Parts: sequence; structure tokens; C-alpha cells
Amino acid sequence: METQVLVVGAGPVGLTLAIDLGRRGVRCLLIEEQTQPRKLPKMERVNARSMEMYRRLGLAEPIRKAGAPDTARMDSMITTTMAEAPLVRLVYPSAGEAKRASAECRDGTLPLEPAHLVSQYTLEPLLMAEARKTPNVTVITGCGLRTFSQDDEGVTANVEHANGKQESIRAAYMVGTDGGRSTVRKGLGIPLVGDGGLAKKNQVFVRSDKIWEAYQYPQARMIFFTNEDQSILSLQDSLRHFVFHTSCWGDHNELMQVIRKTIALPLDYEILSTTGWTLHLLVAERYMDKHVLLAGDSVHLVIPTGGLGLNTGIGDAFDLSWKLAGTLQGWGGPHLLPSYEIERHAIGERNKEGSRYAAQGQMTWRATVRPSITEDTPEGRGVKAAVIRTSNIEQRKTHEQVGTEQGYRYESSPVICSEGGVWPPDVKEVYIPTSRPGARLPHMWLSDGNALQDRLGDGYTLLKLRNDADEASMLVDAMRATGAPFNIVAIDEPRLREFYGRDLLLLRPDMHVCWRGDRAPADAGLVARIVTGRHASPSWSEDKARAADQKAFAW
Repeated sequence: METQVLVVGAGPVGLTLAIDLGRRGVRCLLIEEQTQPRKLPKMERVNARSMEMYRRLGLAEPIRKAGAPDTARMDSMITTTMAEAPLVRLVYPSAGEAKRASAECRDGTLPLEPAHLVSQYTLEPLLMAEARKTPNVTVITGCGLRTFSQDDEGVTANVEHANGKQESIRAAYMVGTDGGRSTVRKGLGIPLVGDGGLAKKNQVFVRSDKIWEAYQYPQARMIFFTNEDQSILSLQDSLRHFVFHTSCWGDHNELMQVIRKTIALPLDYEILSTTGWTLHLLVAERYMDKHVLLAGDSVHLVIPTGGLGLNTGIGDAFDLSWKLAGTLQGWGGPHLLPSYEIERHAIGERNKEGSRYAAQGQMTWRATVRPSITEDTPEGRGVKAAVIRTSNIEQRKTHEQVGTEQGYRYESSPVICSEGGVWPPDVKEVYIPTSRPGARLPHMWLSDGNALQDRLGDGYTLLKLRNDADEASMLVDAMRATGAPFNIVAIDEPRLREFYGRDLLLLRPDMHVCWRGDRAPADAGLVARIVTGRHASPSWSEDKARAADQKAFAW
């Protein structure tokens, strides 16, 4: 069997990558060892930046329809039991409320697509169905990678089917999206670096048909209990299933007793599965080796706190897909594909620290909990007051990292025409919109009510924000000469020009700005070569040299 790209692992990251590759005309073979998606609650929230990307694939609305109702609140609360009033409730809008807020926002601070509550066991079948009908994509389940080798032209992968049949697959490139125990990463000998084995929890998947309605107070998506077990209840998109995180490793009866005691509501519960999981804060030393690349959990394992695991992987897929397409289709230069590792490794490290920040917030308020919190005594009331005061600050670190989610940028990249000056601060809790090269283009509405993002093509886009702006014909000619997909969008709206701060913005296929100016660059050909990977950005070369000097000095 032969293909251009072999993707190993059909989780959401691998499926997203395959779908986008297929849309870009790349022949892609996706293999998955499991024959059917497993109903395991690995994640339950697709964040705003991921939903914007899925909108580009035409999948935002299908995902919303498959997930929780858009009226379901995204609140979080801290309580002793669900039979008691919450000690702290952090109120967050439902998806429907967030969409209405976005529709009224004109300052670029809110995303086009808000986050949505959708469980991984719901998302995977939806993406699988989309992959199977996407041109250029072939999906084979019940097929696992065993070994592989590389040469100057590509990769030969040896696979085994569920019936025992063995086969070789030849590909120009192979991508491992095969999870934390990645066969691909291990085959490359690439280590994970950071803090591993921080703790271990038992993840109990439970069905309880009345859990959403039975609570006498407004319901919440996540419930953190002050018990000694430090239990967490995370509702899934059906609002009939939940995940109960516990330190109890007992049998079915013991787990049921812990669940009943913790929740303390007269409900029926059915334990569907139990899965142990270990908390890690790890990022791979490298994301690629010649013709083999890695994405998703195969290169970063973080604590689920903050929701930065799968969503970081979706970002990997969208960065990698167009770079693979450009490399295979000939318009991408030698720096294009390596820029995937440079850009996404930095984001992996950044988001790992965001996960650590969120986890430390929970650890801080939980350190104030004492068994006496349930007692009506001076000590008990003092403990309760301390938990309320501390958790109202620290728990927000888990749920309010909008800057981490939406504000990631590629400050140093060989395919970004960086400019001088100072970036806005990178604040975890606040998204600060900017159009500096390397940043995601902030969402803005046009005067006709449409979103600017929806006007952008699947390739590069030159955005002209004034009718009397420089025609930039030299840049247009230079971009077209590269053979890269390219289009021009002209919008004469003073409000947009004032907001974005330049007459001309050159955007990449992933909606990140790669150059901007008020007139065409003096060397338009150099700009075109940089953004398509044919010439490394001089600013990136300087950054690389500076980092080497600093490393040598430290040694």
C-alpha cells in the first residue's frame, strides 16, 4: 500500500489531521488499532480556539448539535456534598449565552466560536464519519503499527490487521497521533521531558439519569468536593453521564459507597467502567525526525485541569496539515515543515505550564480543607470561611485561562516575518487581541453581519483594509509565483483598519498573521519566500543564534 501521509491513531487529533489533509488534496491513510471507538470519557470540552478551527472545516455546528444543549451552563462549584448548598459557585455562560455575547462584541476580545461541552466518545464518531467521506482519506480500523523504518524518500511502516494479516505501507510522511504510549515516539527514541507520575486517580464512568435535575440548586458542569478523597464530578454532554474522579481503588461495591456518600442524593447509579490514569506534565524533546512527525498526546501529556490536553493537540493538527500539504505539493520550502516543531514545541511547553498553574490553584485551596469543615463549631466555620475565600480565587485558574487558549502566538518562527517592538503581555486569564505577526487574527464582525474569518480562504490571504491602500502588486505577484494557494480579500471599513492597525495583513492558512504593513514590503519576494518556508526569517535566525550564545554562556 502507498500513500502520501500515513496517520497512526484515530483519536480526535489524528482524525482532524486526516480530514484537513484530505480537504487540501493530500492522499492520507489513517490506521487505528481499535475496531470501534471506545466509550471512555477522556475529555468533555472543546475550547473556543478549537471550535474556530472546526468552523473552518464546516464542523462547528455538527459538533454543537452532537454535544450538550447550548442551554447547559458551564458553571463550576465547590461543595461538601450535592445535598448541601455550594460553598462557592463560579458562574460561566452556556454556549448559547456565549454565542449571543460574541454576536454583540466589537472589540475583538471574544472568539467567533465559544467553547462547547462535547465528550470525546461523542466527538470521535462524528469525526470518524467525516473522515470516511472526505476525498483523499482512507480509514482502516483494526490495524496497528508494529515497526517502521525511514530512508531518504520516506517511511515504510509494518502493520498488523485484526485478523493477523501483516502488511507494509509506504508513505512520504508518517504522523504519530497514537497517544501517550505512542509506538511512533518510542520507535524514534524520543523522550518525554518534565514531571511524570505526579499522582494517580481512578476515573469512574457513571450513568445516573436524574443527576442533572435532582440537584435543588442551579446545576454545574464540574463539581469539586471538599472530602478527604478530593473527589471531582465532571458531567458529560448527555447530562446523564458523569465522570467521578477518586482515589478509591476498591471493588464495585466500595466505589458505589464512595459515590453515594460523596454525592448524597437519592439517585440510582450505574458504574460503566473504571480507568486508572496518571497525572503528568511532560513534553517530548522533539516533535519530528526526518519523515516522521508527532502530534497530540504523543508529544505532550498534561494534567486535564484547564482542558489543555486535547485542545493543544487539535492546534497541532491544524498547524501541521497545511505544512505537510505545502511540502508535498511543492510550494513549501525546506523551512516549512521543520517550523511545525519549532512553533508547536513552544506552545506545548507553554500549555504544560498553564496546566501546572491550574493544578496548583486547586492544590492551594484544597490545602485549607480540614475534616471539621462540616461541623457547626468555631473551628468548622473558620475552615469553611478559609476554603470559600481561597477557592474563590484559586479555582478560577482552572476555568479562566482564556489567554492561554486564544492568545498563543508564534513569537519566533522561521516562517513568520517578525517585527520589532514589544508584544502585549501573555496573560493566562485575559486574551489581549493583537495583529502582530505570529498572532491569531482576532475575530471581528463586518458591517454586513458576517465574520471576517469566514471570508478568509483555505490558503494564504492578503487582507486589504482600505480601498486607497497600496495595491501591493509586487507582494501579490511574489506570493502567486510560489504556487501556494493564495487569495486577496479587500474590505474598506475604517473600524477594522483602526483595530488591526495596518492597511495590509498577510495571513497563513491557520489564520495566524505572518506579515503586516501599510505598503508592500521593499523585498516582496523575500517575504513570500519566508512565509512559504523557502528562506528562514532573519529575526528567527537571530533568535536562534542568541539562544545558542545563552546556552554556551550558561555552560
